Amino acid sequence: MSKTQSAEEAIELNPEFSFDLSGDPYNDFLNDHLDVQDLVKKGSKPEPISVDDIIARRKLGATNRKRKRLVEDEGDGEDQSMEEDEDDSGSSEEEGYEDSSEGLDGSEDEFEVFSVGEDEEDLLETSEDEGEGDEDMSNDAGDDAEDAASSSEDDSEEETQAEKERKAAFFDSESGPSDAHTSFLSMNLSRPIIKSLTSLGLTTPTPIQAATIPVALLGKDVVGNAVTGSGKTAAFIVPMLERLMYRDRGKKAAATRCLVLVPTRELGVQCYEVGTKIAAHTDIRFALVVGGLSLKAQEANLRTRPDVVIATPGRLIDHLRNSPTFTLDALDILVLDEADRMLEDGFADELSEIIKSCPTSRQTMLFSATMTDSVDELVRMSLNKPVRLFVDPKRSTARGLVQEFVRVRAGKESERSALLLALCKRTFKSRVIIFFRSKKLAHQMRIVFSLMDMKCDELHGDLSQEQRLKALQQFRDGHVDYLMATDLASRGLDIKGIETVINYDMPGQLAQYLHRVGRTARAGKKGRSVTLVGEADRKMLKAAIKHSSGEDQVRHRQVPPEVVSKWSQKLDNLKQEISEVLQEEKEEKQLRQAEMELKKGQNMIEHEAEIFSRPARTWFQTGKEKAKAEALSKQQYEAGFDAGKKGKAKESAETKPKRDKFSGLSRRAKRRKIAMEDDAEETGAIRAAVRSAKKASRPAKIGEPERRKTSTKKDKKKKAARSRGATTQQSGAFAKEMGQRTAREGVRAKKGDVIGGMGKKKGGKRKA
Repeated sequence: MSKTQSAEEAIELNPEFSFDLSGDPYNDFLNDHLDVQDLVKKGSKPEPISVDDIIARRKLGATNRKRKRLVEDEGDGEDQSMEEDEDDSGSSEEEGYEDSSEGLDGSEDEFEVFSVGEDEEDLLETSEDEGEGDEDMSNDAGDDAEDAASSSEDDSEEETQAEKERKAAFFDSESGPSDAHTSFLSMNLSRPIIKSLTSLGLTTPTPIQAATIPVALLGKDVVGNAVTGSGKTAAFIVPMLERLMYRDRGKKAAATRCLVLVPTRELGVQCYEVGTKIAAHTDIRFALVVGGLSLKAQEANLRTRPDVVIATPGRLIDHLRNSPTFTLDALDILVLDEADRMLEDGFADELSEIIKSCPTSRQTMLFSATMTDSVDELVRMSLNKPVRLFVDPKRSTARGLVQEFVRVRAGKESERSALLLALCKRTFKSRVIIFFRSKKLAHQMRIVFSLMDMKCDELHGDLSQEQRLKALQQFRDGHVDYLMATDLASRGLDIKGIETVINYDMPGQLAQYLHRVGRTARAGKKGRSVTLVGEADRKMLKAAIKHSSGEDQVRHRQVPPEVVSKWSQKLDNLKQEISEVLQEEKEEKQLRQAEMELKKGQNMIEHEAEIFSRPARTWFQTGKEKAKAEALSKQQYEAGFDAGKKGKAKESAETKPKRDKFSGLSRRAKRRKIAMEDDAEETGAIRAAVRSAKKASRPAKIGEPERRKTSTKKDKKKKAARSRGATTQQSGAFAKEMGQRTAREGVRAKKGDVIGGMGKKKGGKRKA
């Protein structure tokens, strides 16, 4: 039996395969039927580095050194030092480690929290004990605030007539089902799917599910938009499975008929889990094709031609080009989850390559919490008269979400870390996701929290897939209280029981903010978001407040200055230790990199023939094109999406129709102006003809040949040839004349000789 067959049986015929149909459908992927650890890449790659191990070793070394010093001391000195350590630990708990606790039940902690009314600038008012130097922040709003308010409300802007006509021509006239479904039983679904939904506790469809499922069952293209946490995954999984129930089940007819594209690996794992549970009582097979997992295991699974493939764009293109037996020729349904992320520059090239591989007769469904109905973006997806199903067209936050904003004063941006520590140590102590703009900052704060004995983990793109899945699992199980994440975790992830989302910095786009705070207060539950707002974040602050679900759900939180200064001092004391941990981690990485290179060299020596016999893996872009696309995406992200905004503004300016030159004129004046323009065009042509006729009929001057028309290039060549011929003819005539003159002189001379000799010769003939 070959390795491929054994891997295939290990995936398909696992005797411990079981479905856990009890509880919530969004439980963790690792606790259920598929062991991701078996699919993680193995080989020469070393084990990932754990910051916790480094910090634990440092603490153990410090403890051993302290014990050694204590052993050297005698009697009373040892007891005194122990008492001092206990006093220090007790005082640290009294200083602010105790929870004065603000929960979701409305009780407030010792930080001051103010509700924000209709005027957003109340949020920016300066309290009396915070000094007078920052009062200008609430007064310098001016035109910038008005511009922010207007620019943040893209969907509510009035559309031009041209845009309305384009949308009317592009979208289907049908807006959705006429019947409002209050139960899955009224949707005419198959019994196995109804049984799975019932066992999962899903009996009443959400608004996006009630609107999408009947339209998707008709085979129409769909563009869906709903607030995050509203069940969009089940909205496209259920109609997909229902259509697959009636597929051809012959062995020769086995083919991949459905494809779900997701922007992140974690979202792919979650969609795989939800789809597998809903299809528990059917024979429909799923395949997970994402980066970071075993490529060979995925190839073996794809050779069996699963019915549904859930994939990220990069790994899917890799299989399309380098897995000979995998194609999308029989694809019936294409689903893009978080489609607006797919339409960004980072995925545009990959997405267009995938669409080229799909049949044109497919059904396409696009879903996102921040999806727009911009025709220019949707045209690239090759949609065919899609149906707009916008359940949340105003892009507002969830109803159960309480938004809090903490002001970071001008010139005090360095206090953000101290503010974060104060909030987490004193108020928010469990089930907290903290979002950062960069991976480096997230990693540094993860080290700070570990040194502060706060249980935390991190989730960003610099980690291996095994580390990312492990971090999610640790957070879901409650083994860690804080998850340091980038926007990698902001898209679609449904983690049960998240109480608080903290934004270390305000994101550069409203859609990002809505996705971040949407990790809590999901499915009708309550949650809280806390955002640190600086001077440069005023526009986004206005936009966030304007798109909140209720005015009473927005609050201003103030942290006492003495608390901030205390935690700033503690962070300053930890700087040396943080740098030492980072240096030690860097050295560990270099050692493991050297080990990996050594192992790689050994493999090249031992298996050189086998390695070079494998065909080279190809890609649809060159290295330069791929690097350019990645650099553009990164630049757009780091610039706060300014490039995208400028491009969009430029595009809208170009597509915006200009004012008609006849607008405002009466019908009679309009006809007169049109006739005058026509007459002007005709008059110009007539005048040109008259001028040419007069020029042609003009008599030539005395002594000059008649002027000819303007000669072309060909005529110029003929003229030059004639001039050369004339010159040759003149020189020939001159030579002929000279020859004739010479001949005449010779004749005369000869004639004289003849006359002189006539006396001598008689009877001689006279020559002419």
